[in-house]
Amino acid sequence: MTVTETTASGQFHVVGADIADTKAPSGPIEKRWDQRQFEAKLVNPANRRKISVIIVGTGLAGGAAAATLGEAGYQVKSFCYQDSPRRAHSIAAQGGINAAKNYRNDGDSVYRLFYDTVKGGDFRSRESNAYRLAQVSVNIIDQCVAQGVPFAREYGGLLDNRSFGGVQVSRTFYARGQTGQQLLIGAYQALERQVAAGTVEVNTRHEMLELIMIDGRARGIVARDMVTGEIESHTADVVVLATGGYGNVYFLSTNAMGCNTTATWRAHRKGAYFGNPCYTQIHPTCIPVSGDYQGKLTLMSESLRNDGRIWVPKKAGDERPADQIPEDERDYYLERIYPAFGNLVPRDIASRAAKYQCDAGKGVGPGGLGVYLDFADAIKRLGLDSVVAKYGNLFDMYAQITGEDPYKTPMRIYPAVHYTMGGLWVDYDLQSNLEGLFVTGEANFSDQGANRLGASALMQGLADGYFVLPTTIANYLADGPFEKISDDHPEVVAAKQAVTDRINLLLSIDGNRTVDSFHKELGHIMWEYCGMERTEAGLTKAIGMIRELKADFYQNVKVSGVNEELNQTLEKAGRVADFFELGELMCIDALHRRESCGGHFRAESQTEDGEALRHDEEFAYVAAWEFGGDTPVLHKEPLEYEYVEMKARSYK
Repeated sequence: MTVTETTASGQFHVVGADIADTKAPSGPIEKRWDQRQFEAKLVNPANRRKISVIIVGTGLAGGAAAATLGEAGYQVKSFCYQDSPRRAHSIAAQGGINAAKNYRNDGDSVYRLFYDTVKGGDFRSRESNAYRLAQVSVNIIDQCVAQGVPFAREYGGLLDNRSFGGVQVSRTFYARGQTGQQLLIGAYQALERQVAAGTVEVNTRHEMLELIMIDGRARGIVARDMVTGEIESHTADVVVLATGGYGNVYFLSTNAMGCNTTATWRAHRKGAYFGNPCYTQIHPTCIPVSGDYQGKLTLMSESLRNDGRIWVPKKAGDERPADQIPEDERDYYLERIYPAFGNLVPRDIASRAAKYQCDAGKGVGPGGLGVYLDFADAIKRLGLDSVVAKYGNLFDMYAQITGEDPYKTPMRIYPAVHYTMGGLWVDYDLQSNLEGLFVTGEANFSDQGANRLGASALMQGLADGYFVLPTTIANYLADGPFEKISDDHPEVVAAKQAVTDRINLLLSIDGNRTVDSFHKELGHIMWEYCGMERTEAGLTKAIGMIRELKADFYQNVKVSGVNEELNQTLEKAGRVADFFELGELMCIDALHRRESCGGHFRAESQTEDGEALRHDEEFAYVAAWEFGGDTPVLHKEPLEYEYVEMKARSYK
């Protein structure tokens, strides 16, 4: 039974029955993952060879899962839209990966990483998931070192650590500013080993465009060969989505331009719940926008906040160059407002603080949309060579993009869309509400709550791929192998036809506007009304604007070329069509959640000093959305906390 939930602005959704994570174990939190591993059913090695797995995505979550399941003996089909698994967006991660090793002997522990994750997520993540993530983290580093990942080392030979936002210990392992690249190479070589062994088949330049459901189970995908345009069906006993986040709904983000939501959105339209879509992370240290021509933004690693100091002029409208502003006329505002954490406050807090300074007229650079990230003190304290050794490639990248020397002039940074905490809803086993559909890494909603601490994305991706999924998926596959599905099965034929019809529709419109122009306009709406600050009036307006823009898209978009060739305009058109629907759901989710928490900041719900104000009595739940066209159905999963007290976050 559903009930209508109405805001002052009108009806945009209905409320369905509550849901629960039935797979999560009870008992002492430190024993729950061990308990689940023991209780999960196993598949003996001889039977694994008879079982097939489809994995979409070859980043850290997907690549690690394919390598691990292939090593275990399953028959794995891996898909990516890039020309190589090594081009997955995980390669772009810079600063590091968290693990509770306590090498610095500074008070870290599995429990502290768990606590920091729940607190950093503003008490909107599951305790069981966050604890498992912290628990598994210690194994990830050993796995990666064994693969040859060249983590930085300190003088004594131990792996080095640095700090990231939202914590007071050093637990972030890193490889200069190339951590994602080095970790992905590690996963890639493990994947290629299984390709050579014959357990994994990699399909590059293939984009998933539909999920095949048969008898209530996910049994395959429809993919388009992006070179020839051929529409292919692929079936298996189980499907895993590891396709990353949806930050490109904003057009400008730190994501690679190919990143999209199509795989998860197609699954959502087939019945998979979408969890917490409004939880998007704005990263505080990105190179500011330089013009309307830009197609993406560039991230400057959060690791720079270890030694760099963030400041603005104390006086509004001060346009003097940085080196002409004396020390007593600078406002190191994060150190002033948050003395306990200083420049290492969590990303959502640092981003809003930068916005407030710029809104007050203290921003620097073109348009006043920037703040300084200054390394002068670090160079004096540590020496130039030490700074070059730790951050050199990041400084070089900044210099190439801006034409400025960050060793001599402070970097200019401004917040930008980066990571998405929302994603397909999954249970403790990482299975969606659709049987046989598992979702890992950033593509699911499960571990980060309303805000992700820096260096925890790589941690979750590898935790899911190397350690969690291989255990939990076996529990499902123990009932297999399932009946083989032929290419002429009615559901397979129908799924392929749906893809063909959608492609033909896009090619037939023959309008007068480019796909990019629609995407850019959608992104502007999302950033303006569902970005760093949201209001009821703004979100209501955005929903109407998105619906009008979507209608215009299907009347006036121009998709040139044909399907039977390499056609990037067609690829973009399908992705943007899905972004319209996702953007609308994000705004509906943000409108219904009349509180501020983490990356979701409602202007109507803030403390006297501008901090996020939660309403735990009303909104301590996961919002799991069922597809319903213009009127989606909201299912609530209540969140309960036994080990961490729910209280207002304070980093002061």
